[in-house]
Amino acid sequence: MTRATQPMHPATTTRPDDVPLLAMRGIDKSFPGVRALREVDLTLHAGEVLALVGENGAGKSTLIKVLSGAHLPDAGSIHIHGQPAAIGNPIDAQRAGVAVIYQEFNLVPSLSARENIFLGQERTRAGFLRHRDEHRRAAALFERVGVPVDPDAPCRTLTIAQQQVVEIAKALSLDARIIVMDEPSATLTGQEVARLFAVIRDLRAQGIGVVYISHRLDEVFEIADRVMVMRDGEHIATRPIAEIDRNGLIERMVGRKVENEFPKQHAPIGKERLVVRNLSRGEKVRDVSFGVKRGEVLAMTGLVGAGRTETARLIFGADRPDAGTVELDGRRLDVRSPRDAIRNGICLLTEDRKAQGLVLGLSVRENFALPNLGQWSRMGFVIHRREREVLGRYVQSLDIKIPHQDQLARNLSGGNQQKVVLAKWLASNSEVVIFDEPTRGIDVGAKYEIYLLINELAAQGKAIVMISSELPEVLGMSDRILVMHEGRITGEITDVAAATQEQIMNLAVG
Repeated sequence: MTRATQPMHPATTTRPDDVPLLAMRGIDKSFPGVRALREVDLTLHAGEVLALVGENGAGKSTLIKVLSGAHLPDAGSIHIHGQPAAIGNPIDAQRAGVAVIYQEFNLVPSLSARENIFLGQERTRAGFLRHRDEHRRAAALFERVGVPVDPDAPCRTLTIAQQQVVEIAKALSLDARIIVMDEPSATLTGQEVARLFAVIRDLRAQGIGVVYISHRLDEVFEIADRVMVMRDGEHIATRPIAEIDRNGLIERMVGRKVENEFPKQHAPIGKERLVVRNLSRGEKVRDVSFGVKRGEVLAMTGLVGAGRTETARLIFGADRPDAGTVELDGRRLDVRSPRDAIRNGICLLTEDRKAQGLVLGLSVRENFALPNLGQWSRMGFVIHRREREVLGRYVQSLDIKIPHQDQLARNLSGGNQQKVVLAKWLASNSEVVIFDEPTRGIDVGAKYEIYLLINELAAQGKAIVMISSELPEVLGMSDRILVMHEGRITGEITDVAAATQEQIMNLAVG
């Protein structure tokens, strides 16, 4: 695989003799039983975008929490503009000019964009808030960012992209010179990502240093000036983006050579198993019909709001259709609820595994058991020995990394959470497996393992539906592709090997 085409970046102040905007040196951090960071160094220059990459559990989040004051390091130092920075809490970080924009925004939905920007730093006159002054300052910040947002619009009415702009404006209002963006594109459309990158380039031109954390390597090659790789709590390498290719970056992240990022294996394709006819629900899903064969991986793609997830929810019984039927192995199903779908051998790995796929406050064992209690119960009592025995087999076969079965689900990495969800469905003997964004927020190593599992399920004769917005994944792992736009299927691609991302996008925009 060749390296992604490199964009032309403006010159950045990255000469060795320059004083860095940010220098973190020898950062150590341990938690009970875990050494999360081992003598980690990070250097960021003014007017630079530094991509921070690594697998889940590599230590990226811990390092950023040290920078933001959420964690105190056990050892090491932080210098900003060459001066020692004592960051003992988030307020210290703000005063030092550090702002972190997390994937889950820290906004109050009921407050306006203006109120969120200046929350905690309000100016008053005779005890009254200076609304007109705040409105003017907020408008100036949005103009500086380059995205028009109504300062008085409640944040709950804004798009995800606009909320992100509010977070950036909030950071600028605090005179932040260092802005950390944690998975900023996870919920954005392609156009919104392009707009975000334009904003980042403007910030870079203003001399602001940006740390960009992402699992999406295409974005790293498009926006970053340099890339820093972490693995197992250690700093592995930092390189100018022009001096490393995609395969080399992946190899450094996972610590081994990955011959093929998408290890697709073509299983024997048999008869149709799942057949959907004329499925409809309002304007979200309109007259959708398709079939999935034994051993086939059918990819469904399209822009955000195209109706892919809504279609999956109708098949799984999470929503009731206005019209249409679902058949499995020639038998028409009466699916009125997820319980009916599970009973008939259909499972759904939801897009939001944390909110809909897992109960984060329960253990791995309890989450695994939820849809399978009937198998391990006798006279109303759960046979825990049998439950643990079956889970143990899946922990081994799926390589789920947990210290014990009673580990809370919330404490697992994204990849291991996805494997727990998959394990509970495999234990329920599902014959149709619907993956909705199966690798969103998952590092490249865990993605590779999920792809191998998809291959294995297809080889077992399961019917696989893979909903994905990542076009390289769609092209790399599917046998056939359906493209949706505004609730309808607008195209089908059967010769996946000859398909291109441009072809898919042309169908996706209708």
